[in-house]
Amino acid sequence: MDNNLLNEAINLTLFGMGFVFVFLALMVVLTSFMSAAVLRLQPFVPSTSVAPSQADNLIDEDTRSIIEKAIKLHTGA
Repeated sequence: MDNNLLNEAINLTLFGMGFVFVFLALMVVLTSFMSAAVLRLQPFVPSTSVAPSQADNLIDEDTRSIIEKAIKLHTGA
């Protein structure tokens, strides 16, 4: 009786681990395929980040001094 129960436990363990392994491998393959498809189909959009020299012009002097004081207060300098 114990031999049959042990065989069933090993069988269930192997099937369970095999199912999880197949599921995760399939998920990795499909995710990689979807990522490649999106990169191929999506048009290239250049970054619209603001250059540091332009960012300086976007804030006024009062805001700049408040930010600098807050940074000095936070860093303890």
